[in-house]
This record gives sequence, structure tokens and C-alpha cells, in this order.
Amino acid sequence: MSAPAYQRILLKLSGEALMGCRDYGIDPLIADQIASEIVEVRRIGVEPAVVIGGGNIFRGLAASAKNMDRTTADNMGMLATVMNALALSDALERHGADTRVLTAIEMRTVAEPFIRRRAIRHLEKGRIVLFAAGTGNPYFTTDTAAALRAMEIRADVIMKATKVDGIFTADPMTDPNATHLKSLSHIEVLERRLHVMDSTAISLCMDNKLPIVVFNLTTPGNVLRAVRGEPVGSIVSA
Repeated sequence: MSAPAYQRILLKLSGEALMGCRDYGIDPLIADQIASEIVEVRRIGVEPAVVIGGGNIFRGLAASAKNMDRTTADNMGMLATVMNALALSDALERHGADTRVLTAIEMRTVAEPFIRRRAIRHLEKGRIVLFAAGTGNPYFTTDTAAALRAMEIRADVIMKATKVDGIFTADPMTDPNATHLKSLSHIEVLERRLHVMDSTAISLCMDNKLPIVVFNLTTPGNVLRAVRGEPVGSIVSA
């Protein structure tokens, strides 16, 4: 068995990843499947942290487009990420993992407040850390939260899980002529306006030379393959 290419990773999941075939909410079977892959990564000695979105429950930007106050809408979206983090934490615990949910919005009865040194200590002790509530501020996406947390815990890479096999020149679901891009730089992602992560997140990663691996979460075993450095998906690097 090959050694892992990364020691500490930040796995970025969309809220929609937990939906499965549903139109809304959380599919327990999908949560269980994702949890099993994360636990397998932990078993080979990698320290995984997770940031998960809330789009399967509530989208702040979509709500603000319908005349809801943007700050209120984003706060509701951040609370949705807490629900997802708790659901994934439960699935991980059922697979025998020790987890901690850390939130940017304080709610001590359900999760720990985010403290950088405490998060790093949890990872060093072998716990899987789930970061919830984004950055705790409106107008920032969970992509930006993932980039920020990755920098704070000194992660080696961001693993961006999607429903397609990496980065394409266009949406492969709708454009049959979309070309797969195996590797590119952060500045290329910004210049070509590729929908990898939002521009704030990409800029943060570029400034700190943090690589991003984009891969298909729906293919079983891809999380482990990506962590081992196998050529799955696409890589964005300096």
C-alpha cells in the first residue's frame, strides 16, 4: 500500500453531497458512505478536517436574491452547515471515529467554539475535525471558509469534492465539448473564470501556495486515491 502524499488535509464538501438523489435534506446512506471513506483516510495516518456547505438545507445567496436581507440569509445558511456537520459527525462516530465539531458561531451546547490551537490539537490526537458555520461572517462562502481553515491548521492541501471528474473548461453535465484540465495554476483558474472555488478562496490559496485537488466524490475510493496522490481529478497549484 502506497504512503499518503499528504499528512493533513482539508476536505471541502458541498451540502448537496449529502442529499444523494433527494431534492432536499440529508440522505443517511450517503452520509454513511462519505464517513466510511473519511475514516479509511484516517486509518492510514492522515489527519482529516472537513468543511461542509449548507446548500442542501438553505442557500443564503438564493434567499437574498428573493429580497431577504443578505446578512440574515447568510446567517441562516451558516446554521445549515452546523446541521450538516453534526449529521456527518454522527455518521463518522458510528464508524468508530473520534470527532469534534467546531463552529465559528458560538453554540456551546451542540459544538465547540472554533479555536485554532484547539483544532490543531484535536487533529494531532487523531480526531476528525469538522468546521461549521463558515467563517462566522456574512458575505463569505464555505469555499472561503475552507481556504481560511486550511491555512489556519496548516493543511497540506484542500481536497474539493464534486460530482464531476475534476476541472473542465465548461460544465460537463451540460456541454459535451467540455475539456478536462488535469493541472493548472491558481492564476489560470482566476483568469479563465473556472468554477473551482470562489475567487476569494482561490486568491487565498494562491497567496499561500496551497494546492487544491478537485475530484469526483461519487466514485467510491476516490478520497483515498486523492490522498495517496494518485491521478484522480485535477490539481491546482502554484
